[in-house]
Amino acid sequence: MQAQNPARVAPAPVLAALAATSDEPSAALERARAFAEPLLCAETLDTGENTLLHADAVAAILRGIGGSDAMQAASYLVYASAYLSKPHETIARAFGPSFADLALETTKLVRVQRMARLAQHAAAQAGLPAPMAQSTAAQTESVRKMLLAFSRDLRVVLLRLASRLQTLRYCAASKAQVDYALAHESLQVFAPLANRLGIWEIKWELEDLAFRFLEPDTYRSIARLLDEKRAGREAWIAEQRQTLSDALRAQGMPAEVQGRPKHIYSIVKKMRGKGLQFEQLYDIRALRIVVPALADCYAALSLVHSRYQPVAGEFDDYIAKPKPNGYQSLHTVVRDALGYPIEVQIRTQAMHDHAEHGVAAHWAYKEAGAKGYAGVSASSAYDAKIAVLRQLLAWERDLAGSTGDVSAALDDRIYVLTPDAAVVELPKGATAVDFAYCVHTSLGHRCRGARVDGAMLPLNTPLQNGQTVEIVTAREGGPSRDWLNPELGYLQSARARAKVRAWFNAQAMGETVARGREAVEKLLQREGKTALRLEDLASQLGFDSADSLFEVVGKDEFSLRSIEAVLRPSEPAAPEQAPLLRKPSAGAGGKGGVLVVGVDSLLTQLARCCTPAPPDLITGFVTRGRGVSVHRSDCSNLRNMVSRSADRCIDVAWAERSAANASVYPVDVSVEASDRQGLLRDISEVFTKEKMNVTGVQTQSVRGTAWMTFTVEVADSGRLARVLQLVSALAGVRSARRR
Repeated sequence: MQAQNPARVAPAPVLAALAATSDEPSAALERARAFAEPLLCAETLDTGENTLLHADAVAAILRGIGGSDAMQAASYLVYASAYLSKPHETIARAFGPSFADLALETTKLVRVQRMARLAQHAAAQAGLPAPMAQSTAAQTESVRKMLLAFSRDLRVVLLRLASRLQTLRYCAASKAQVDYALAHESLQVFAPLANRLGIWEIKWELEDLAFRFLEPDTYRSIARLLDEKRAGREAWIAEQRQTLSDALRAQGMPAEVQGRPKHIYSIVKKMRGKGLQFEQLYDIRALRIVVPALADCYAALSLVHSRYQPVAGEFDDYIAKPKPNGYQSLHTVVRDALGYPIEVQIRTQAMHDHAEHGVAAHWAYKEAGAKGYAGVSASSAYDAKIAVLRQLLAWERDLAGSTGDVSAALDDRIYVLTPDAAVVELPKGATAVDFAYCVHTSLGHRCRGARVDGAMLPLNTPLQNGQTVEIVTAREGGPSRDWLNPELGYLQSARARAKVRAWFNAQAMGETVARGREAVEKLLQREGKTALRLEDLASQLGFDSADSLFEVVGKDEFSLRSIEAVLRPSEPAAPEQAPLLRKPSAGAGGKGGVLVVGVDSLLTQLARCCTPAPPDLITGFVTRGRGVSVHRSDCSNLRNMVSRSADRCIDVAWAERSAANASVYPVDVSVEASDRQGLLRDISEVFTKEKMNVTGVQTQSVRGTAWMTFTVEVADSGRLARVLQLVSALAGVRSARRR
């Protein structure tokens, strides 16, 4: 917990007396307490507990689970650092940089966790949403992330476990009110962490104390059930202990038989998890047998099963298959002669020490250094560190389902705070700009400066674990292109870089769309079609929206002539466009025109919808006032007109042609191709070489595909098929066909 009073400098005589740094660890413990006593003796924590007494209790907890004297000394320096104006410098001079780093890292973690709890509590009291919309579950997740981030110095984690246990002990003893967030955090974060590290002694007590504050009625109910039967149960356990001890000694097996207390929280979990009543629990009565060697475990198991009746399905061999945190033991449930169930655990002394203290003995690696000390070799200390790192990452995966490389998970992330104490996870080396984009895209776009722990810093300054970041913004505007320059170091997060690029892409797209809109609107003004809805126009041209049309027009990928064609439709009564009128003379039947069978000197015209040419099969249709319209017999427009007015259909035929009077006919050719430079030139060359006159061309290109319509003059449509084969053979051409 964070002390309440403001920082002050340690007395100069104390610093002078503690300047030497070559003491043995035991001397360091005494010096640390002497250093902290004048600073802490009159101070209190948020809970009301005296700060020096709290530090004494934390040191005792660490000593109880095998923590070194140096670790115990650190518990005093952590709390003393809050009352120093230059804590790192002062502690480094008196105790060395290792102690200074540990004290500052632990203090920083305590501070940010406390800020997060206070912000959440204040929001709850005011009836407001939690900071950054963080629920209790989200805040619990953030605390776990913070613990992992600070676990680069593993001693920090152990100090926090011991401190939290002492806080709950004090609140229970003094009957002080405990904040829900603190109790929930203890049960959902600190207890599972102790479990993953195998420190059962702390794990069980944290669970019971936290549960006592979270569900006081349930806790008292179970405690009452245990107390009501305690006397008889303890007498019965003492009798069974003696019986088993005598039997093991008779077998030549020196063993210690203990009565194992059952913890209230584990009782409630089992009752709820299996839907059992209190009387149905097997392990209210429990014994533990500690033997010298591994082989003795199985010999003791055989003896227990021979003297008691085993309960089917209630045996677990955690020696052959240890738990993920390294826990090893044999578990079995048996019944005595009266039918009472007994849970029996059998383990060696080494297994028992690990079960009670977990990895606590490994924490000595930090004090051992590169050369080792006190029998702890540097190599074994390194192995212990790796083992603990793996346990921490396994704990994170257990709770959050996260995956990834062990070193990356601990070394590549930092955790910083918003001004209202919400935790933000960032990649290592991230800047205030990364932070702004992580909080909200709009905040990132408008970011113009940042206060880090209250001080204005350049935007490309890398952030550190535990810092509080406040973004200074402009009312409007966007990011700077400098942010995308990797040499300037403004952005480390790929997500933030993507958001900046998206902003600039959107700006460029907006300019393109505006340019296309202007061109289309000018065309509509020239054509007198300003009343036409732009969305309707885009739909007629095959686009999903008007902006999609404006985009391709703005990129010069869509011809305005294609829009003109839509704006100038053919007359409703005559779907054929630009009629070519031909009036054969009385003696001109052999000039290659069209003859109406049985009628002389009747006006005829070739339909533009199908552009017939000899020797196509043709049919005539009598129009109103414009003579006979000649269509190819397979023309779809002709079929539609015949279906409405079949009586206006008339037989026509091609007139005989001669060399002196060789008529030519306009034919439309459609080409689809992959757009490329020189495509129009190559197609035109084919028509030129084949001596076909091109009288008109329409082209448009959308998203890399070109559509072209050529109007060519032919005397014989049969020859056109050979020319289209040559066009189809050109590079990139997908199809070439007569319309």
